Amino acid sequence: MITTNNYWCFESALDSLTCDKIVNLGKEQLKKLQDLGISTEAVTNGHNHKQFMEKIEKNLKPRNNLSVEDIKNIENISVENIENTTYIRDSEVAWLNYNWLYDLILPYVEIANQKAGWKYDWKGSEAFQFTKYNSPGGFYGWHQDSCGDHNSTYKRYIPGVHPELSEKEFSVNRYTLNKFSVNKIRKLSVTINLNEPNDYEGGNLKFDFGPHASERYHECVEIRPRGSIIVFPSHIYHQVTPVTKGTRYSLVLWCLGYPFK
Repeated sequence: MITTNNYWCFESALDSLTCDKIVNLGKEQLKKLQDLGISTEAVTNGHNHKQFMEKIEKNLKPRNNLSVEDIKNIENISVENIENTTYIRDSEVAWLNYNWLYDLILPYVEIANQKAGWKYDWKGSEAFQFTKYNSPGGFYGWHQDSCGDHNSTYKRYIPGVHPELSEKEFSVNRYTLNKFSVNKIRKLSVTINLNEPNDYEGGNLKFDFGPHASERYHECVEIRPRGSIIVFPSHIYHQVTPVTKGTRYSLVLWCLGYPFK
């Protein structure tokens, strides 16, 4: 799917006090989970291997240009698992679900949806994901948040009926405990920078707009000022490059709707 505007930016939309409040809430939630012995390591569908990603970065090849032989030469992975190696990350996450946060952020999503010309039919969202990228090497490799078709819809998970699953299996099979999300997909993605620009180095949001775009790979520098909000269609490939110094804090949100048709 090709769009005229690939993303929409609200530079420095949130003030420092609001960013501080969100960071403190996120840190508190991370500590609470860790005190309970619950892992805060980010989970995604696939080969979640920091060292593997670092080796790929050294090859300087974008996701779509990695051949089976490229990957086999980097690490001994079976051909059956090759596709999974494209979804990899190294970060800590916690979930925030406050009404004031939705009231604050969702209007920006609707403004972007209209001004960018997408005008997607969406209603509601998932919980906010607070993400902490530590240095050295915190990153998120090339990925889509959703494909946009019916294969990306959420399925309802019923405890006691469905078998017990690990967090990774839960994610891979696209299960949800939220009945509102059932049969819906991620249509619009939101990422918010909670740091001052000089708090960290690296950790850049980058987009891959595809081989037919006038500029295929684009580094989104507009997000660097603290409190900046970026909204983009969830099918667009993107990544967060490795953090080389400091710590990057971000807030992510996905807005849902029924599959495109």
